[in-house]
Amino acid sequence: MNDLSDREEQPERPVEVDGTAYLFKALGKIIKVLRERAGLQQKELAALVHVGEDLVSSIERGVRTPQPDFLENADRVLEAGGVLRAAIPDVRDALKRARTRHPDWFRRFAEAEASAVALHYYGHQGVPGMLQTESHARAIFVKRRPLLDEATIEKRVADRLARQQIFDRWPSPTFSFVLDHSLLKRPVGGPDAHDEQLRRFLAIGRLRTVELQVMPFDKGEHAAMGGAFTLLNPKGRQQVAYTESYGHPHLITDPEQVRVYTERYGIIRAQALSPDESLALIEKTLGER
Repeated sequence: MNDLSDREEQPERPVEVDGTAYLFKALGKIIKVLRERAGLQQKELAALVHVGEDLVSSIERGVRTPQPDFLENADRVLEAGGVLRAAIPDVRDALKRARTRHPDWFRRFAEAEASAVALHYYGHQGVPGMLQTESHARAIFVKRRPLLDEATIEKRVADRLARQQIFDRWPSPTFSFVLDHSLLKRPVGGPDAHDEQLRRFLAIGRLRTVELQVMPFDKGEHAAMGGAFTLLNPKGRQQVAYTESYGHPHLITDPEQVRVYTERYGIIRAQALSPDESLALIEKTLGER
C-alpha cells in the first residue's frame, strides 16, 4: 500500500516554531541593509540576481527562505565581502534540521507536494494556496474562526509562501490549475490585495511550466461543483488526490477513488477556457478594476 495512505483527519493545530525562522528573518534584515547601502531598489536587486521582485521582498521580510544560490549571487552583487556567502553552510544545515513547518494533519501531503513531479489543482471557492499572495493568505488567516493569534497567523503565512518555492525548482514539476470564475471577482483582503492577486495569477499563468485555466460563469454546471481538490504525482509513487473541508483533510490513495478525481479533472479542463483565453479574461478583469 502507498505509504501516504495513513492520514490524520483532525482539526488544524498550531504549527511549531523552530529556530530556522529566526535565522531567515535575521538574514533578511541583513540583505535589506546591504541592498539599501548599495542604493538599490528591490526590483533592481531582483534583476541583478535573476529572481522576481516578490521573492526579494519576501526574503527581506523573513517569509521566504534565501536559497544558497541566491545568497551567493547577492553577496557578489551587493559587494558584501563574503558576509552572505559565509551563511550558506548554516542555511543548508538549518534546512536539513528544520522540523516540518505544517500542521500535523497536513504533513504527509506537504511532503508529497514538495517532491511531486506533477501537480494539478482545482480552485472552487478559495484560491489554491500555491497561488496565494502574502496579502491574500494573511486576510484568509485573519478571518479564520476560531481566531488565530498573531504569531500563528504570521507562521501560517510564511509556511504557505514557502510552499511556493517549488515554482523555482528545476527540473520543474508539471503544473496545471483550473480556477472558478468567482475567484477573479471576490476581493479578498480589499481592492489593492485583490489586484495583486490577479497579477499573481497572470505571472504564474505565463510560466512555461504552468497551464492555468478559468472555468467561466457561462459554462453553468460542470463535473466538479462538489468542491476543490488536488491531484499530484509523488516521485516514484502512484498518483494521489487530496481534498479538505473546514480543516479536515482527506488524502486519497485508493486507485479507483483517485481515478474518479482524475476523470473529473479531465472533464473540467475540457470545459474551461483555454490557457490563452483564461489569461485574457484575467487581464480584462484587472483592467475593469
